[in-house]
Amino acid sequence: MIAIVDYGVGNLFSLQSSFAFIGQRAEVTADRERILNADRVVLPGVGAFGDAADKLNASGLADAVREAAARGVPLLGICLGMQLLFDQSEEFGPHEGLGLIPGRVVSMRGVAAGLKLPQIGWNALHLTRPHPLFRYVREGDQVYFVHSFHGTDCGESLLATTEYGGAVTAAVGKNNVLGCQFHPEKSGKVGLSILKAFAETEDFTC
Repeated sequence: MIAIVDYGVGNLFSLQSSFAFIGQRAEVTADRERILNADRVVLPGVGAFGDAADKLNASGLADAVREAAARGVPLLGICLGMQLLFDQSEEFGPHEGLGLIPGRVVSMRGVAAGLKLPQIGWNALHLTRPHPLFRYVREGDQVYFVHSFHGTDCGESLLATTEYGGAVTAAVGKNNVLGCQFHPEKSGKVGLSILKAFAETEDFTC
């Protein structure tokens, strides 16, 4: 079972429907034990980092997500859910993240000078290294983004970028902990292929 973490933020049921479409059972849950006993965990999120982090901590689910990751359960953060995986964010002041992926979340103004923010729409993926999450993805495939902040200082965790004025972090991965800045559930066949790879892969180390 794939647990989609329900902490009051995110496109939960569109994600659940996307997994159902590819034949995978996903459950939207705020139950700590269901999350810890899941085969896979998805951390969604939309909105502001600080508010989402507060809700995740207040619900007690931040510790459940960390524990699942420590147990080696594949974990996928999506959009703001990916940003929450980092050490910290500077969105509306400093906020602590889950600390599962090295790096910081910063404004895109530094790379997208003169471009409209938030970045909304389809953009190409540039794969920085081979990874099981993108086994069905080709260089330049298009996915759907909605964001004004992005991850930086990711080091070896960087899996893919996109161009929006400059290079913007699009995906990260550290062992079983993965993140997509874009929305796979809104990215058509390419997005579904990424969810399929996440659901069927046993070992994400590479």
